[in-house]
Amino acid sequence: MLDRELLASLVCPESHQSLDVADDALLRKLNAAAAAGKIKNRAGRTVQESIHAGLVRADRAYIYPVIDDIPVLLVDEAIPLAELAE
Repeated sequence: MLDRELLASLVCPESHQSLDVADDALLRKLNAAAAAGKIKNRAGRTVQESIHAGLVRADRAYIYPVIDDIPVLLVDEAIPLAELAE
């Protein structure tokens, strides 16, 4: 995953809140919703790929995927975590 020093310097591109590594339970829940076609990113695209790692915004409103050890810190790629509660 990401180096702790690098992680400490990363922030949400929208709110500038800190980010933390998503835990396994959250990733399982997110991937189950994605497999069922029930989750969309902020751009409105259905998330179809499994997410093996992610960075969660401090307020736990969004998760940013990490693909091939590269954080995708684009506002449109953020996945609203409120969708998991539906």
